[in-house]
Amino acid sequence: MTLSQILTVAQMQAAEQAIFDTGTSVEDLMEIAAGGAAEWIRRVAAGRSVTVLCGPGNNGGDGYVIARRLREFGNSVQVIAPLPAATDAARTARARWDAEVLSSGNGTGNDILVDCLFGSGLARPLSPEHAVLLLDLAERHSFCVAVDLPSGVASDDGALLNDRLPRYDLTLALGAWKFAHFSMPGRAHMGQLRLVPIGVAQVENAARLVERPRFAAPASDSHKYRRGLAAIVGGEMPGAAALASEAAQRSGSGYVKLFAKRNHPASGAGLVWDEGPLSEALGDDRINAVLVGPGLGRGGAAKDALGTATRMASALVVDADALHLLSPILLNREIPILATPHDGELEVLCRSFSVIGETRMARARALAMASGMVVCAKGPDTIIANSDGSLAIAPPAPTWLSVAGSGDVLAGIAVSRMASGSDPFTAACEAVWIHGEAARLSGTAFTADELAMSVSAAFDACL
Repeated sequence: MTLSQILTVAQMQAAEQAIFDTGTSVEDLMEIAAGGAAEWIRRVAAGRSVTVLCGPGNNGGDGYVIARRLREFGNSVQVIAPLPAATDAARTARARWDAEVLSSGNGTGNDILVDCLFGSGLARPLSPEHAVLLLDLAERHSFCVAVDLPSGVASDDGALLNDRLPRYDLTLALGAWKFAHFSMPGRAHMGQLRLVPIGVAQVENAARLVERPRFAAPASDSHKYRRGLAAIVGGEMPGAAALASEAAQRSGSGYVKLFAKRNHPASGAGLVWDEGPLSEALGDDRINAVLVGPGLGRGGAAKDALGTATRMASALVVDADALHLLSPILLNREIPILATPHDGELEVLCRSFSVIGETRMARARALAMASGMVVCAKGPDTIIANSDGSLAIAPPAPTWLSVAGSGDVLAGIAVSRMASGSDPFTAACEAVWIHGEAARLSGTAFTADELAMSVSAAFDACL
């Protein structure tokens, strides 16, 4: 699996310094970054007029370079800079833009707005004057582009530094992805995302973006057990476990068993139900991974089932009700475990394991490190945290995924990937990508059953 890096402000600054240490000047790197951004904007503008809003720092310097390049392309360009250039590179870029620079919006309205007011280093709210200027300009333009980040969005966590910020149609990340590009609420303001490469090297311990996994067809001598046996533990509401089973059958493993009473009609002929005692069913040493939680319930029988699963499974996915029952006492640290909580379940787990963190990302990472589990904190900005502190973040998925049963489908995909041989962190990344692709293929207003049916086609996209 290929994963693109996601950098903090400090990591990005160090990565840029490494480029400077090779002899590249700040001005030269600005020409590379802004030149790449200008090419994207040229395509979007398609000859239309452009307003570039420049700030005092190097992000503003990028804006002056973009304006100059667009003018060379033949676009009509107006530059607005409410503050003078304040860095050497920005002053050089300003000097190369040998045309008028307005100090205020002054009713300016063109086709395209390019926001280069403040970049990823901003950690405080925009001044009232700058916030009003930005909002006014955004309202006067039909298409808005943010360079690196929208002004007023915190780079390291996606927080909104001002109450009212415009929404953009396109955001061009310079050099590397930042956490804000994939973190709510900032991500909701960014529109389409595109990356402009500038030669940043791989950064050690950087977070990574989940990208499409690569699978191969089964070997010529494969059989159902060699491809992996996934077991799913049912409970009080077997429909949720049956739904997870449907998804698991379409995610690569060769055999899926559902351990539950067969009192739910939602099952295909290929799904094997086992109604025997759970302790006996899980005694099959051919089982490669077990899912427990969907529809499990939270009573005594459910807690017993979770205990049996943690004691007997060789690898485990814990979801839904089981997350409310899981505790350090029940946790089996000798086996690989993937937990897939939504925000409410994440809070429950953090209390159970005495974990605190200021942000959702910090809580997921701290929980993974404290428990030894891989934590897939699912939601509109899904975070996958490994017990070694490493992180992966999912790209935006269709918002139609916000439907009951969607999490059961994700859990089914995850247990199938673990049964197929993936470690919990890799399985979580694979499952999240397949889940999002299945949603895209399902169209609009789909049900969880339809989502599960689309998993095969999503898997096919990985071959």
